[in-house]
Amino acid sequence: MNHRKTALAAGLLAIASTYATAGTQPFFTPLTQSSAVATPDHVNEKNSPWQAPAGISQVNLTSMKEIEADAEQSVVRAPGLGTGASMWDMVAYDPTGEYIFIPHETSHGAGVSRYNIAEDFNEVLFHGDSTGVWNNGTQPTDFGAFDPARFTPYGTVILGEEWSGQGRVIEVLNPYANPADIEIVEKESFANTSQEGISFGVVNTNVVYYVDENHSGSIYKFVAQDEHFNNGATYVLDVKAFDGDPSKNWNQDENAGTVRTGKAHWRKISNTNGKLTNGVTQNPFDNVAPEGFEGEFRAGRIAADQAGATPFGRPEDTEIGTLANGNEVLYFTATSESAVYSVEMDPNNKNVATVRVFASESDTPKNVGFLPTTGVINSPDNLAQDGLGNIYIIEDAPNGGSVGGDIWFVRDADGDGVAESVDHFLSIQVDGAEATGMVFNPAKPTEFVAAVQHPDTTGSTDGTGDALWKFDISGVVPPTCEDGRYNEVSVNNEGAIFRTCTTDDAEFVSELENTAY
Repeated sequence: MNHRKTALAAGLLAIASTYATAGTQPFFTPLTQSSAVATPDHVNEKNSPWQAPAGISQVNLTSMKEIEADAEQSVVRAPGLGTGASMWDMVAYDPTGEYIFIPHETSHGAGVSRYNIAEDFNEVLFHGDSTGVWNNGTQPTDFGAFDPARFTPYGTVILGEEWSGQGRVIEVLNPYANPADIEIVEKESFANTSQEGISFGVVNTNVVYYVDENHSGSIYKFVAQDEHFNNGATYVLDVKAFDGDPSKNWNQDENAGTVRTGKAHWRKISNTNGKLTNGVTQNPFDNVAPEGFEGEFRAGRIAADQAGATPFGRPEDTEIGTLANGNEVLYFTATSESAVYSVEMDPNNKNVATVRVFASESDTPKNVGFLPTTGVINSPDNLAQDGLGNIYIIEDAPNGGSVGGDIWFVRDADGDGVAESVDHFLSIQVDGAEATGMVFNPAKPTEFVAAVQHPDTTGSTDGTGDALWKFDISGVVPPTCEDGRYNEVSVNNEGAIFRTCTTDDAEFVSELENTAY
């Protein structure tokens, strides 16, 4: 226990530190196509769900089938939902690397599981009662669609309701406790939105960023006045050049073709004393729709629209990093736009930022300097970041009925917030499934985990079902050229691509290992 407390304290300190500047050249030879999808419960689903570059291992940690076969273990299986009965989503390592917290994105009965890696043991910490009754108090009887799970800088776990429930953020105050003793509370300082992509600042650790997963979704910043993020001011991102309608979808006529990059401001919608600002009349923290309101009620969304926040196409996950110039950067996916944005913070003015397209299907080349890929960036959902600051894009769903979804390595070797290339990293080959929850182990940075979510086999207790897999890149076969050394890529004025060899051996894996918390 003392060892874990020491490791936990060190890990939490590391969470509050600055990431390495992004990024590096690719450490692998990229794939050249998306994987074909196998039949349900195929041997690939059981042994190697992802197509991966040479030398990268993948090992199953646990699955629905394994857990439900053991009477001592537990996992969420909400009744009547078929393949959507468990929905393992954006998992979180604890800072020691000993536990993985699994949020369940079920439409009702949502909860969170804690997986002990060494003991290969999973247990549900809490879940809703599946009544669909959304209580107005701080202890609702049901929860819906927990998507992000994040370990906070002070040792608790927070979860957000995405497309079901009330758009609340729930905090697990004692995540290591026995399930019977787990304490939860609604985080009332977060605006009610379709929650996803909660990330904590690395330059200012009292800042938390999150997004509203909607076709007119906004980007939020909460600047806390206390260490537990219970009181503070809430802001939304307003791109200066945007001249469309904030309340409309990103691609509706009023917004089609409008500028949503460039200089931006963080517009305050609520002060620390709860006073609304910048023309906002809707309290962003309300859970209950006013009488006569029609449609999905998300109070934070209404408040953001009133303040003129710029709409994006289904913002989902976020990551926080540091650019080569030392400035903090927020990355977020825009799923409907098949794009990822970067938001560079101004160190001299906390209310100013610069928005850029970080990577996209339409603007970013793929596998530069390597053989091309036929894969496309389709519905980028989750993001991951390794210890050297490289960003990985995880797609929301398969590219087609017979072609699996992909994971991409984003090459931003000069660290300017705009990718030089997206390199084809992994491709899932499980029927009906998407990859989700990719996250690197803070204690062993060459390892990461990813979940297989809602495969067809989750609809049956006989199949593998939702599953968690561990990858290790320490044995990766690096890109080679004539003398077996790393490649460098350059482009001349005519656009021709050249591959040359560096003078030093590849050091990616050893450098990554040195980033352990």
